[in-house]
Formats: sequence, structure tokens, C-alpha cells
Amino acid sequence: MNCSVNQKETYSDYLDPKGIVIGLSIIILWSISLFLLLSWDFEWSNPFVYISILIQMHLYTGLFITAHDAMHGIVSSNKRINHLIGWLSALLFSYNFYWKLFPKHHEHHRFVATDKDPDYHESGKFFIWYLSFIKQYVSVWQILLMAVTFNVLKLFLPTENLIIFWMLPAILSTFQLFYFGTYLPHKGESENKHHSNSQKKNHFWAFISCYFFGYHYEHHDSPGTPWWRLWRIKEEYQNHKII
Repeated sequence: MNCSVNQKETYSDYLDPKGIVIGLSIIILWSISLFLLLSWDFEWSNPFVYISILIQMHLYTGLFITAHDAMHGIVSSNKRINHLIGWLSALLFSYNFYWKLFPKHHEHHRFVATDKDPDYHESGKFFIWYLSFIKQYVSVWQILLMAVTFNVLKLFLPTENLIIFWMLPAILSTFQLFYFGTYLPHKGESENKHHSNSQKKNHFWAFISCYFFGYHYEHHDSPGTPWWRLWRIKEEYQNHKII
């Protein structure tokens, strides 16, 4: 159904300090978790190893989502703080460059599901689309910086830990972001004005899977709402039977 509520709920005027606290908390949790895991003398028989990989993957996704919200100006109403947190979050996610991501993401919103959308691939095939998606955002400089950092860090830290807890979660996170934040929302035909699908209401799964970005129509219809309030938009739109 293609309609909208009279008053979209946005939080750009009420962000501080909550948006800053949430953004910095993700950065700090990711940093503490990584610091502990890189020095952990683990055994493969310990099930917490695999849980730790998934937790670190989820925190990596949180870094990208924080950078994403900064691109929409909804981490902080202070532009300098907003962009600084976005820049840092992107950089910590395998040396992504915030100001390179910025225009591409806004092109995605402007030209969603068209040949001008850098996140879209008309084939609809998962791996072809994923590779196209990655090519848009991974640069030679990122690979070089990661390689240099890896070779420096392995002088001080176990190589196995670097691969398992630093590199692997970052790679897995790209699949998480792509699958739940791009592929599922934009695959197939969508009759609504944003060409975006939205998962059924399940706030727990929506958070665990991709920080509520399964509620993707809601994000495109209300880009001024931070990720941590998208569940409210889902409730509102469902009550109005919008999607």
C-alpha cells in the first residue's frame, strides 16, 4: 500500500546526548571486545569462541550502522560531532572512508533500485549482487591498509587471533549488512514508492539481524529516524496499515 502518515516521527531535534552515547557505546564495546579477544589464549573446543565471532560480527555491523546514521545526520545534531563519529566508525570497519561512502549512500536513496543505485544489481542473484556491492565500497587503499596493519599487529599478537577475531568477523559482517540491509529489502518487485520490502514485525529479530534495518521501507520513508527508533516507526506504520 502506497501512502504515508501525516506526521513522520523524526528525532533529529532530540538526538543529543542519546545518539552520541549510543554511537560511542558501539565503538567502545567493539574496541574492548577486540582487545580482549586478540590476546585470548583460546581452545577451539570452547563454544564461546564461536559465540565471540558472532558477537564481534554484530559489533562490526554496529560500526557501519553508526556511520550510516551519521551520513543522515542523526548521530548528533552537532554536525562536527556527527561526522567525526561517523568517520571514526567507518574507519574502524576495515578502513572504510566515510566521505567516499557518503555520496554513494545518498545516491542509493535518490535512485533506489534503479541502474543509478550503487547498491542495486538487476540480476537479483545473491552472489553476483554481493560482489557488485563489495566492488562499490572496497578500494585498493583499504586492502593495502589492512595488509600493513595485519603485518604490524602480528609482530605483537597471535596471527590466529587476528584472523579469527579481527578479519573474519569483518568479512561476515559484510554478508550480514548486504543480506539483511540490501538484498532482502530490495530484491524482487516492490509496488511501494520506495521500492523497498520490510520484514514482519519482530523487534528482537530485527535488532539481532541488522539493527532494525529489516524495517527497510520505514527507513527509506523516514531517513531522519535513527536505527534505534526504527522499531517505533514500524509500530506506527503498522497501526496505520501503511505496509
